[in-house]
Amino acid sequence: MDYGNGNPETRQGISLNRARSLGSSFRRNSFNSLGAQPPQTDGDAESESVSEAGDIGDRALYSNRFSDSERFSLSFDRVLENGAVAPIPENNTFLHSYGFWGRESATVSTAVSPVSPLAEEIVSPIATCPMVHSEDTKQESQRKLSKPLEYVTCLVHLAVFGILGVLTRYGLQKLFGPENANVTSDKTILYPDLPSNMVGSFLMGWWGVVFKGDISKISDYLAIGLTTGYLGSLTTFSGWNQKMLDLSVEGHWLFAILGFLIGLFLVAYSIIFGIETAEGFRWVLRRRNISCSWCWKVDSYKRHLAVMVGFLLMLALLWSLSGSLLEREFSGGGAELWVGCLVGPVGVWVRWFLARLNGRGVGRWKWVPIGTLMANVLAACVMAALATVKKAVKGERVETVAGGLQLGLMGCLSTVSTFAAEFNAMRVSERPWRAYAYAALTMAISFVCGVFIYSIPVWTNGYN
Repeated sequence: MDYGNGNPETRQGISLNRARSLGSSFRRNSFNSLGAQPPQTDGDAESESVSEAGDIGDRALYSNRFSDSERFSLSFDRVLENGAVAPIPENNTFLHSYGFWGRESATVSTAVSPVSPLAEEIVSPIATCPMVHSEDTKQESQRKLSKPLEYVTCLVHLAVFGILGVLTRYGLQKLFGPENANVTSDKTILYPDLPSNMVGSFLMGWWGVVFKGDISKISDYLAIGLTTGYLGSLTTFSGWNQKMLDLSVEGHWLFAILGFLIGLFLVAYSIIFGIETAEGFRWVLRRRNISCSWCWKVDSYKRHLAVMVGFLLMLALLWSLSGSLLEREFSGGGAELWVGCLVGPVGVWVRWFLARLNGRGVGRWKWVPIGTLMANVLAACVMAALATVKKAVKGERVETVAGGLQLGLMGCLSTVSTFAAEFNAMRVSERPWRAYAYAALTMAISFVCGVFIYSIPVWTNGYN
Protein backbone atom coordinates (compact mmCIF):
# COMPACT_ATOMS: atom_id res chain seq x y z
CA MET A 1 0.00 0.00 0.00
CA ASP A 2 1.34 3.44 -0.90
CA TYR A 3 1.39 5.87 2.03
CA GLY A 4 4.20 8.15 1.29
CA ASN A 5 4.20 10.11 -1.93
CA GLY A 6 0.58 10.31 -2.89
CA ASN A 7 -1.45 13.44 -3.36
CA PRO A 8 -2.19 15.78 -0.41
CA GLU A 9 -5.79 14.60 -0.09
CA THR A 10 -4.63 11.02 0.44
CA ARG A 11 -2.11 12.06 3.09
CA GLN A 12 -4.75 14.18 4.81
CA GLY A 13 -7.12 11.22 4.92
CA ILE A 14 -4.42 9.05 6.46
CA SER A 15 -3.75 11.73 9.09
CA LEU A 16 -7.44 11.90 9.95
CA ASN A 17 -7.60 8.14 10.39
CA ARG A 18 -4.47 8.18 12.57
CA ALA A 19 -6.00 10.91 14.76
CA ARG A 20 -9.20 8.95 15.21
CA SER A 21 -7.26 5.80 16.01
CA LEU A 22 -5.16 7.64 18.57
CA GLY A 23 -8.28 9.05 20.24
CA SER A 24 -9.88 5.62 20.37
CA SER A 25 -6.76 4.14 21.97
CA PHE A 26 -6.93 6.65 24.82
CA ARG A 27 -10.57 5.75 25.42
CA ARG A 28 -9.73 2.04 25.48
CA ASN A 29 -6.89 2.59 27.96
CA SER A 30 -9.07 4.67 30.30
CA PHE A 31 -11.59 1.86 30.67
CA ASN A 32 -9.31 -1.17 30.66
CA SER A 33 -9.57 -1.41 34.44
CA LEU A 34 -13.33 -1.93 34.07
CA GLY A 35 -12.97 -4.85 31.70
CA ALA A 36 -14.97 -3.03 29.02
CA GLN A 37 -14.71 -3.91 25.38
CA PRO A 38 -13.28 -1.07 23.27
CA PRO A 39 -15.26 0.28 20.33
CA GLN A 40 -14.40 -1.36 17.03
CA THR A 41 -15.68 1.15 14.50
CA ASP A 42 -16.19 4.88 14.14
CA GLY A 43 -19.93 4.28 14.40
CA ASP A 44 -19.49 2.41 17.68
CA ALA A 45 -17.25 5.18 19.01
CA GLU A 46 -19.85 7.81 18.21
CA SER A 47 -22.61 5.73 19.78
CA GLU A 48 -20.60 5.32 22.95
CA SER A 49 -19.64 9.00 23.10
CA VAL A 50 -23.12 10.46 22.73
CA SER A 51 -24.56 8.05 25.29
CA GLU A 52 -21.92 9.25 27.78
CA ALA A 53 -22.65 12.92 27.19
CA GLY A 54 -24.47 13.48 30.45
CA ASP A 55 -22.82 11.25 33.03
CA ILE A 56 -20.69 8.11 33.35
CA GLY A 57 -21.12 7.59 37.08
CA ASP A 58 -18.27 6.13 39.11
CA ARG A 59 -16.35 5.30 35.93
CA ALA A 60 -15.20 8.92 36.06
CA LEU A 61 -13.14 8.02 39.12
CA TYR A 62 -11.20 5.44 37.11
CA SER A 63 -10.46 7.90 34.33
CA ASN A 64 -9.38 10.53 36.87
CA ARG A 65 -6.60 8.22 38.07
CA PHE A 66 -4.61 8.86 34.90
CA SER A 67 -2.18 11.72 34.75
CA ASP A 68 -3.08 14.96 33.05
CA SER A 69 -0.76 14.25 30.13
CA GLU A 70 -2.63 11.00 29.51
CA ARG A 71 -5.99 12.70 29.31
CA PHE A 72 -7.75 12.16 26.00
CA SER A 73 -8.44 15.85 25.59
CA LEU A 74 -4.78 16.70 25.26
CA SER A 75 -4.51 14.70 22.07
CA PHE A 76 -7.01 17.11 20.55
CA ASP A 77 -6.10 20.29 22.46
CA ARG A 78 -2.70 20.50 20.78
CA VAL A 79 -1.15 18.75 17.82
CA LEU A 80 2.12 19.27 16.02
CA GLU A 81 2.53 20.61 12.53
CA ASN A 82 6.14 20.28 11.32
CA GLY A 83 7.23 20.47 14.95
CA ALA A 84 5.11 23.52 15.83
CA VAL A 85 2.14 23.57 18.19
CA ALA A 86 -1.17 24.30 16.48
CA PRO A 87 -4.39 24.80 18.47
CA ILE A 88 -7.61 23.04 17.58
CA PRO A 89 -10.24 25.43 16.19
CA GLU A 90 -12.68 26.84 18.71
CA ASN A 91 -15.68 25.10 17.11
CA ASN A 92 -14.56 21.60 18.08
CA THR A 93 -17.32 19.99 20.12
CA PHE A 94 -15.63 16.78 21.13
CA LEU A 95 -13.94 17.66 24.39
CA HIS A 96 -16.06 18.55 27.38
CA SER A 97 -19.62 17.68 26.34
CA TYR A 98 -18.95 13.96 26.08
CA GLY A 99 -17.31 12.98 29.33
CA PHE A 100 -13.63 13.82 28.73
CA TRP A 101 -12.60 16.34 31.33
CA GLY A 102 -9.39 17.91 30.13
CA ARG A 103 -7.15 20.18 32.08
CA GLU A 104 -7.04 22.53 29.11
CA SER A 105 -10.54 23.59 28.13
CA ALA A 106 -11.80 24.32 24.67
CA THR A 107 -14.87 26.19 23.52
CA VAL A 108 -17.81 23.91 22.87
CA SER A 109 -20.17 24.48 19.99
CA THR A 110 -23.09 22.60 18.53
CA ALA A 111 -22.05 23.27 14.97
CA VAL A 112 -19.81 20.27 14.37
CA SER A 113 -20.34 16.55 14.77
CA PRO A 114 -19.04 15.51 18.21
CA VAL A 115 -17.19 12.42 17.09
CA SER A 116 -15.84 12.98 13.61
CA PRO A 117 -13.71 16.17 13.46
CA LEU A 118 -13.48 17.82 10.07
CA ALA A 119 -10.42 17.06 8.00
CA GLU A 120 -9.19 20.63 8.21
CA GLU A 121 -9.32 20.45 12.03
CA ILE A 122 -6.70 17.70 12.15
CA VAL A 123 -3.14 18.80 11.47
CA SER A 124 -0.61 16.21 10.34
CA PRO A 125 1.53 14.72 11.67
CA ILE A 126 0.21 13.73 15.11
CA ALA A 127 2.54 14.43 18.00
CA THR A 128 4.83 11.51 18.76
CA CYS A 129 6.42 12.94 21.90
CA PRO A 130 6.20 10.84 25.09
CA MET A 131 2.77 11.15 26.70
CA VAL A 132 3.79 10.26 30.26
CA HIS A 133 6.56 11.89 32.24
CA SER A 134 7.86 10.52 35.50
CA GLU A 135 7.63 13.94 37.14
CA ASP A 136 3.96 14.34 36.13
CA THR A 137 3.23 10.82 37.37
CA LYS A 138 4.87 11.58 40.70
CA GLN A 139 2.89 14.78 41.12
CA GLU A 140 -0.33 13.02 40.21
CA SER A 141 0.24 10.21 42.72
CA GLN A 142 0.77 12.80 45.46
CA ARG A 143 -2.51 14.62 44.82
CA LYS A 144 -4.84 11.62 44.40
CA LEU A 145 -6.89 10.07 47.15
CA SER A 146 -7.13 6.34 47.65
CA LYS A 147 -10.03 4.59 45.96
CA PRO A 148 -12.21 4.29 49.12
CA LEU A 149 -11.67 7.96 49.95
CA GLU A 150 -12.50 8.91 46.37
CA TYR A 151 -15.83 7.12 46.67
CA VAL A 152 -16.57 8.72 50.04
CA THR A 153 -15.70 12.17 48.70
CA CYS A 154 -17.92 11.69 45.66
CA LEU A 155 -20.85 10.40 47.71
CA VAL A 156 -20.60 13.31 50.15
CA HIS A 157 -20.44 15.87 47.34
CA LEU A 158 -23.42 14.25 45.64
CA ALA A 159 -25.43 14.21 48.88
CA VAL A 160 -24.81 17.86 49.77
CA PHE A 161 -25.49 19.15 46.27
CA GLY A 162 -28.48 16.80 45.97
CA ILE A 163 -30.12 18.34 49.05
CA LEU A 164 -29.43 21.82 47.68
CA GLY A 165 -31.06 20.74 44.43
CA VAL A 166 -34.19 19.57 46.27
CA LEU A 167 -34.41 22.88 48.14
CA THR A 168 -34.01 24.88 44.92
CA ARG A 169 -36.61 22.80 43.07
CA TYR A 170 -39.10 23.20 45.91
CA GLY A 171 -38.47 26.96 45.99
CA LEU A 172 -39.06 27.28 42.24
CA GLN A 173 -42.28 25.28 42.58
CA LYS A 174 -43.57 27.75 45.14
CA LEU A 175 -42.28 30.81 43.31
CA PHE A 176 -43.97 30.02 39.99
CA GLY A 177 -46.94 28.17 41.48
CA PRO A 178 -50.46 29.41 42.25
CA GLU A 179 -49.33 30.83 45.61
CA ASN A 180 -47.12 33.48 43.98
CA ALA A 181 -46.56 34.02 40.25
CA ASN A 182 -49.39 31.65 39.24
CA VAL A 183 -47.53 30.54 36.10
CA THR A 184 -47.56 26.78 36.71
CA SER A 185 -50.39 24.54 37.87
CA ASP A 186 -51.34 20.89 38.34
CA LYS A 187 -54.24 21.42 35.93
CA THR A 188 -52.33 22.70 32.88
CA ILE A 189 -49.50 21.62 30.61
CA LEU A 190 -47.25 24.07 32.49
CA TYR A 191 -46.57 21.56 35.25
CA PRO A 192 -45.03 22.68 38.58
CA ASP A 193 -41.53 21.29 37.86
CA LEU A 194 -41.22 22.95 34.44
CA PRO A 195 -39.30 26.04 35.71
CA SER A 196 -36.75 23.91 37.57
CA ASN A 197 -36.32 21.61 34.56
CA MET A 198 -35.67 24.60 32.31
CA VAL A 199 -33.29 26.30 34.74
CA GLY A 200 -31.40 23.04 35.35
CA SER A 201 -31.05 22.34 31.64
CA PHE A 202 -29.83 25.90 31.03
CA LEU A 203 -27.21 25.56 33.76
CA MET A 204 -26.19 22.16 32.37
CA GLY A 205 -25.15 23.99 29.21
CA TRP A 206 -22.86 26.14 31.37
CA TRP A 207 -21.52 23.76 34.00
CA GLY A 208 -21.93 20.42 32.26
CA VAL A 209 -20.84 21.28 28.73
CA VAL A 210 -18.88 24.48 28.16
CA PHE A 211 -17.22 25.05 31.55
CA LYS A 212 -17.05 21.47 32.76
CA GLY A 213 -13.32 21.28 32.08
CA ASP A 214 -12.69 24.57 33.87
CA ILE A 215 -14.61 23.40 36.94
CA SER A 216 -12.60 20.17 36.87
CA LYS A 217 -9.42 22.23 37.08
CA ILE A 218 -10.59 23.31 40.52
CA SER A 219 -11.90 19.89 41.56
CA ASP A 220 -13.21 16.87 39.69
CA TYR A 221 -15.49 16.17 42.63
CA LEU A 222 -16.94 19.67 42.39
CA ALA A 223 -17.79 19.04 38.73
CA ILE A 224 -19.52 15.77 39.64
CA GLY A 225 -21.36 17.43 42.52
CA LEU A 226 -22.61 20.35 40.45
CA THR A 227 -23.75 18.35 37.42
CA THR A 228 -24.84 14.95 38.73
CA GLY A 229 -25.69 16.13 42.26
CA TYR A 230 -27.16 19.62 42.02
CA LEU A 231 -28.48 19.85 38.47
CA GLY A 232 -29.62 16.22 38.45
CA SER A 233 -31.64 16.86 41.63
CA LEU A 234 -32.84 20.31 40.61
CA THR A 235 -34.52 18.70 37.59
CA THR A 236 -36.88 15.74 37.72
CA PHE A 237 -38.36 13.53 35.04
CA SER A 238 -40.59 11.54 37.38
CA GLY A 239 -42.45 14.68 38.51
CA TRP A 240 -42.98 15.66 34.87
CA ASN A 241 -44.32 12.21 33.98
CA GLN A 242 -46.60 12.10 37.04
CA LYS A 243 -48.28 15.40 36.22
CA MET A 244 -49.04 14.13 32.73
CA LEU A 245 -50.55 11.00 34.32
CA ASP A 246 -52.70 13.21 36.56
CA LEU A 247 -54.01 14.99 33.46
CA SER A 248 -54.79 11.68 31.78
CA VAL A 249 -56.72 10.46 34.83
CA GLU A 250 -58.93 13.53 34.55
CA GLY A 251 -59.50 12.82 30.87
CA HIS A 252 -57.22 15.55 29.49
CA TRP A 253 -55.30 13.29 27.10
CA LEU A 254 -54.54 16.11 24.68
CA PHE A 255 -53.04 18.17 27.50
CA ALA A 256 -50.89 15.19 28.52
CA ILE A 257 -49.50 14.76 25.00
CA LEU A 258 -48.90 18.49 24.59
CA GLY A 259 -47.28 18.55 28.01
CA PHE A 260 -44.64 16.08 26.85
CA LEU A 261 -44.07 17.79 23.50
CA ILE A 262 -43.91 21.35 24.80
CA GLY A 263 -41.89 20.26 27.81
CA LEU A 264 -39.31 18.57 25.58
CA PHE A 265 -39.14 21.63 23.33
CA LEU A 266 -38.56 24.01 26.24
CA VAL A 267 -35.97 21.77 27.89
CA ALA A 268 -34.07 21.19 24.62
CA TYR A 269 -33.87 24.89 23.85
CA SER A 270 -32.94 25.69 27.44
CA ILE A 271 -29.71 23.69 27.15
CA ILE A 272 -29.01 25.12 23.69
CA PHE A 273 -29.47 28.63 25.08
CA GLY A 274 -27.22 27.73 27.98
CA ILE A 275 -24.45 26.47 25.69
CA GLU A 276 -24.61 29.51 23.42
CA THR A 277 -24.60 32.06 26.25
CA ALA A 278 -21.76 30.20 27.97
CA GLU A 279 -19.74 30.27 24.75
CA GLY A 280 -20.35 34.00 24.50
CA PHE A 281 -19.19 34.49 28.08
CA ARG A 282 -16.09 32.39 27.41
CA TRP A 283 -15.33 34.55 24.37
CA VAL A 284 -15.53 37.68 26.55
CA LEU A 285 -13.18 36.13 29.11
CA ARG A 286 -10.67 35.24 26.41
CA ARG A 287 -10.80 38.71 24.89
CA ARG A 288 -9.99 40.13 28.31
CA ASN A 289 -7.35 37.44 28.97
CA ILE A 290 -9.18 36.26 32.07
CA SER A 291 -8.58 32.66 33.12
CA CYS A 292 -9.29 30.50 36.15
CA SER A 293 -5.59 30.17 36.96
CA TRP A 294 -6.15 32.34 40.04
CA CYS A 295 -8.81 29.96 41.40
CA TRP A 296 -8.07 27.93 44.51
CA LYS A 297 -7.54 24.37 43.33
CA VAL A 298 -8.01 21.13 45.23
CA ASP A 299 -4.73 19.71 43.97
CA SER A 300 -3.10 18.11 47.00
CA TYR A 301 -3.87 15.27 49.36
CA LYS A 302 -4.37 17.62 52.33
CA ARG A 303 -6.74 19.85 50.40
CA HIS A 304 -8.76 16.84 49.27
CA LEU A 305 -9.09 15.71 52.88
CA ALA A 306 -9.98 19.21 54.08
CA VAL A 307 -12.70 19.57 51.47
CA MET A 308 -14.06 16.11 52.24
CA VAL A 309 -14.28 16.91 55.97
CA GLY A 310 -15.94 20.23 55.17
CA PHE A 311 -18.60 18.58 53.04
CA LEU A 312 -19.16 15.91 55.68
CA LEU A 313 -19.88 18.65 58.21
CA MET A 314 -22.23 20.35 55.75
CA LEU A 315 -24.08 17.08 55.16
CA ALA A 316 -24.41 16.45 58.89
CA LEU A 317 -25.74 19.98 59.38
CA LEU A 318 -28.28 19.69 56.54
CA TRP A 319 -29.52 16.31 57.74
CA SER A 320 -29.73 17.46 61.37
CA LEU A 321 -31.63 20.60 60.41
CA SER A 322 -34.02 18.64 58.19
CA GLY A 323 -34.62 16.06 60.92
CA SER A 324 -35.38 18.67 63.58
CA LEU A 325 -37.73 20.61 61.29
CA LEU A 326 -39.45 17.38 60.27
CA GLU A 327 -40.11 16.49 63.90
CA ARG A 328 -41.48 19.96 64.58
CA GLU A 329 -43.76 20.20 61.55
CA PHE A 330 -44.75 16.57 61.00
CA SER A 331 -48.04 16.78 62.88
CA GLY A 332 -48.90 20.16 61.42
CA GLY A 333 -48.34 19.30 57.78
CA GLY A 334 -45.92 20.85 55.30
CA ALA A 335 -43.13 18.47 56.26
CA GLU A 336 -42.75 16.88 52.81
CA LEU A 337 -39.74 19.09 52.06
CA TRP A 338 -37.80 17.83 55.08
CA VAL A 339 -38.57 14.20 54.29
CA GLY A 340 -37.35 14.92 50.77
CA CYS A 341 -34.09 16.40 52.06
CA LEU A 342 -33.45 13.35 54.22
CA VAL A 343 -33.98 10.77 51.46
CA GLY A 344 -32.86 12.82 48.44
CA PRO A 345 -29.17 11.81 48.63
CA VAL A 346 -30.14 8.15 48.29
CA GLY A 347 -31.77 8.91 44.94
CA VAL A 348 -28.66 10.77 43.76
CA TRP A 349 -26.40 7.88 44.75
CA VAL A 350 -28.53 5.30 42.93
CA ARG A 351 -28.65 7.45 39.78
CA TRP A 352 -24.88 8.02 39.91
CA PHE A 353 -24.30 4.28 40.18
CA LEU A 354 -26.69 3.52 37.29
CA ALA A 355 -24.90 6.13 35.15
CA ARG A 356 -21.91 3.78 34.89
CA LEU A 357 -24.04 1.81 32.38
CA ASN A 358 -24.17 4.72 29.93
CA GLY A 359 -22.22 3.84 26.79
CA ARG A 360 -22.32 0.16 27.71
CA GLY A 361 -25.29 -0.89 25.60
CA VAL A 362 -25.24 -3.97 23.42
CA GLY A 363 -24.87 -4.02 19.65
CA ARG A 364 -27.01 -1.50 17.82
CA TRP A 365 -28.37 -0.14 21.10
CA LYS A 366 -25.01 1.16 22.32
CA TRP A 367 -26.17 4.69 21.60
CA VAL A 368 -28.94 4.49 24.23
CA PRO A 369 -27.84 5.92 27.63
CA ILE A 370 -29.16 2.87 29.41
CA GLY A 371 -28.23 4.12 32.89
CA THR A 372 -30.16 7.38 32.58
CA LEU A 373 -33.05 5.56 30.93
CA MET A 374 -33.27 3.05 33.78
CA ALA A 375 -33.12 5.78 36.43
CA ASN A 376 -35.88 7.85 34.83
CA VAL A 377 -38.20 4.91 34.14
CA LEU A 378 -37.67 3.40 37.60
CA ALA A 379 -38.34 6.72 39.31
CA ALA A 380 -41.44 7.35 37.19
CA CYS A 381 -42.85 3.91 38.08
CA VAL A 382 -42.23 4.27 41.81
CA MET A 383 -43.59 7.82 41.69
CA ALA A 384 -46.80 6.47 40.13
CA ALA A 385 -47.01 3.73 42.80
CA LEU A 386 -46.65 6.31 45.59
CA ALA A 387 -49.37 8.44 43.98
CA THR A 388 -51.64 5.38 43.96
CA VAL A 389 -50.92 4.79 47.65
CA LYS A 390 -51.81 8.40 48.44
CA LYS A 391 -55.13 7.93 46.62
CA ALA A 392 -55.94 4.60 48.28
CA VAL A 393 -54.78 5.28 51.84
CA LYS A 394 -56.08 8.49 53.28
CA GLY A 395 -54.12 10.00 56.12
CA GLU A 396 -51.91 12.92 56.95
CA ARG A 397 -48.88 10.80 57.75
CA VAL A 398 -49.21 8.82 54.51
CA GLU A 399 -49.50 12.06 52.55
CA THR A 400 -46.39 13.47 54.22
CA VAL A 401 -44.18 10.40 53.85
CA ALA A 402 -45.30 9.51 50.32
CA GLY A 403 -45.06 13.15 49.21
CA GLY A 404 -41.58 13.47 50.70
CA LEU A 405 -40.44 10.32 48.94
CA GLN A 406 -41.82 11.67 45.67
CA LEU A 407 -40.17 15.05 46.13
CA GLY A 408 -36.80 13.81 47.39
CA LEU A 409 -36.05 10.20 46.55
CA MET A 410 -37.84 9.97 43.19
CA GLY A 411 -37.10 13.57 42.25
CA CYS A 412 -33.37 13.00 42.75
CA LEU A 413 -33.36 9.53 41.18
CA SER A 414 -34.74 10.91 37.93
CA THR A 415 -33.19 13.78 36.00
CA VAL A 416 -33.95 16.06 33.09
CA SER A 417 -30.65 17.96 32.91
CA THR A 418 -28.65 14.82 32.09
CA PHE A 419 -31.43 13.70 29.76
CA ALA A 420 -31.22 17.09 27.99
CA ALA A 421 -27.42 16.84 27.65
CA GLU A 422 -27.74 13.39 26.08
CA PHE A 423 -30.55 14.57 23.82
CA ASN A 424 -28.48 17.53 22.62
CA ALA A 425 -25.40 15.35 22.03
CA MET A 426 -27.44 13.01 19.84
CA ARG A 427 -29.07 15.92 18.04
CA VAL A 428 -25.71 17.33 16.88
CA SER A 429 -24.24 13.91 16.05
CA GLU A 430 -24.19 12.21 12.67
CA ARG A 431 -27.55 10.55 13.46
CA PRO A 432 -29.81 13.29 14.90
CA TRP A 433 -32.89 11.07 14.68
CA ARG A 434 -31.56 9.15 17.67
CA ALA A 435 -32.26 12.13 19.92
CA TYR A 436 -35.98 12.01 19.19
CA ALA A 437 -36.05 8.22 19.34
CA TYR A 438 -34.39 8.33 22.77
CA ALA A 439 -36.83 10.97 24.03
CA ALA A 440 -39.82 9.05 22.68
CA LEU A 441 -38.55 5.81 24.20
CA THR A 442 -38.09 7.37 27.65
CA MET A 443 -41.46 9.09 27.66
CA ALA A 444 -43.42 6.20 26.17
CA ILE A 445 -42.10 3.56 28.57
CA SER A 446 -42.55 5.81 31.61
CA PHE A 447 -46.06 6.92 30.66
CA VAL A 448 -47.34 3.48 29.68
CA CYS A 449 -46.01 1.93 32.89
CA GLY A 450 -47.54 4.80 34.82
CA VAL A 451 -50.94 4.18 33.22
CA PHE A 452 -50.91 0.57 34.47
CA ILE A 453 -49.57 1.49 37.92
CA TYR A 454 -51.57 4.66 38.55
CA SER A 455 -54.27 5.52 36.03
CA ILE A 456 -55.98 2.13 35.71
CA PRO A 457 -56.21 1.55 39.51
CA VAL A 458 -57.64 5.06 39.92
CA TRP A 459 -60.25 4.47 37.20
CA THR A 460 -61.09 1.00 38.43
CA ASN A 461 -61.53 1.89 42.10
CA GLY A 462 -62.97 5.33 41.52
CA TYR A 463 -60.49 7.16 43.75
CA ASN A 464 -61.13 10.86 44.13
